[in-house]
Formats: sequence, structure tokens, C-alpha cells
Amino acid sequence: MKKTSSLHQALFRILRPLTRLLLRNGIPFGEFSELVKRAYVEAALEDFDDGRRKPTDSRAAVMTGLTRKEVKRQREILAGQNTGSSASDVLHSNRASRVVSGWVHDTAFQTKAGEPAVLSFDGPLSFSELVKRYSGDMPPRAVLDELLRVGVVSIDAESGGLILQQRAYVPAGDSEEMLQIFGEDVSDLIATIDHNLVSGESGQSPMFQRTLTYNNIPPEMMESWRKHAAAQSQTLLEQLDKWLGPHDRDISGQGSGCLSGDPVRTGVSVFFFEEPAGKGRKRGD
Repeated sequence: MKKTSSLHQALFRILRPLTRLLLRNGIPFGEFSELVKRAYVEAALEDFDDGRRKPTDSRAAVMTGLTRKEVKRQREILAGQNTGSSASDVLHSNRASRVVSGWVHDTAFQTKAGEPAVLSFDGPLSFSELVKRYSGDMPPRAVLDELLRVGVVSIDAESGGLILQQRAYVPAGDSEEMLQIFGEDVSDLIATIDHNLVSGESGQSPMFQRTLTYNNIPPEMMESWRKHAAAQSQTLLEQLDKWLGPHDRDISGQGSGCLSGDPVRTGVSVFFFEEPAGKGRKRGD
């Protein structure tokens, strides 16, 4: 019971900010409940086989507490829509981000010193060619307008050349791309925690998971801390990106037909948090 109670408290802490986001975007409880049912059914059918065959609707109903009729309905919905992400979807899920990554890693778009070059909009080794190489059929002007909007790219006033100001693209607000990143980041974090919770039983090595937390910081220190944390985190991610990026098959030119096996999606996520000390720790937490 103690373990269940701890899990309930942890779930409530997860659901509280999630509910705020759902309400802000007009998602009522009924719609959320339907998605939860679908996730339960997909997890029961896909993640809990016995090594020989997938669970039946009857076993999934026992596991989830749903009726067999509801399991069947949700399974049919899942079969009719691609709720997962194929390898191709993952590789091309954020085209603006891939354009920035190509600008950072592809030597064709770098200076002799290995830094992102100032690019013209058209012509050989231009921004348009960069977009074509890393964003497929997206119009270069549309990609540039978005990168200008969020401050990732600027235009040199004298030459008109395009300058990469930031080595990462992060959309703003509750845009579709930002919500996609939200789904990926939270899913990745929970999957890592779940892996670590059972890694001892499964004989697998735990994945890296660390958090730095203090709960008695003077408010006058926060502005300095925000800037310091952001700068140090950005430096770390750029160092990791410099190591891992060149191994990406799209950037290395090996392509998806490489004989070394199926592609792996991997990375490191860093996020900043702050709230008044004690918030969210009521009700006997």
C-alpha cells in the first residue's frame, strides 16, 4: 500500500501541471480520458507480451480494468491511425531544427575554422541549398521566416548575409511544434525513469538521470542563477552535440541504408525549473 500511495502522489504531481496545459488549450476531461484509455490499451497490447505472442483483448481487459468491448474499440482506433512515430517521422519531425543542425555540422556550410558560415539566401552552398538538403520540400523562405521570428537567425545589415545566432531551434508558445517537443521531452523523461525503476530486476544498466535541487534560495539570486544555468546548460549541450551530431547518418552521408543496423534515437535533455518552495507538496506529501 505504501508503494501505491507513493505512486499516487507522484502521479498527482505529474498530472497537476499537465492539467493546467490541457485546460489552457481547451482539452476537456472527457477527451483526456479517451486518450488515457487508448494509451492503456496500447501499452497492455504492445509492452506486456510473454515473449511469444501479444496479449489478447481479454488479457488486456484484465490488466487495464476496461471491458473487452472497450479494449476492442480502442485497438481498432489504434489500428486505424498511426499514433507512434516511425524512424522517418522521428528523423524529420522538426525540419527547422534539422536545418540548424545541418548548418552547425555540415562542413559545406562552415568556415575554415569549423564555425557556421554566413550564408547568402540563394546560390551555391546557400541557405536555400541548406534547406533543400536538410528540410526536403519546405520552402526556404518559410524556414527562414520562422528562424528569424524566434531569433535563431539574423540578417547582416551591410551584406544581407544570414547569420546563425543560436545553435538550437526552440519554437515559442503553445505552437504545434512546441507541443510536439513537450510530448517528446516528457515521454522521454518518464521512459528513462521507468527503465531505471526496473533496471535492477531486468539486469540492464540504468540510464543517466540526475537532478540538482535546492529549496531555500534567496529570490534576489534568481535572475543571476537563471542566466548562469542557461549559459552552462547551453555549453554542455553544444559540446555533446559536437560529439554526437557528426555520427547522425543524415549528416555523415551514410543514409538509412547503412548496414550497421536500425537507427537509434538518443540524446540528453536539460530543463530548468523554479517555483515557490513548498508548492505542490501539500495534502500530506
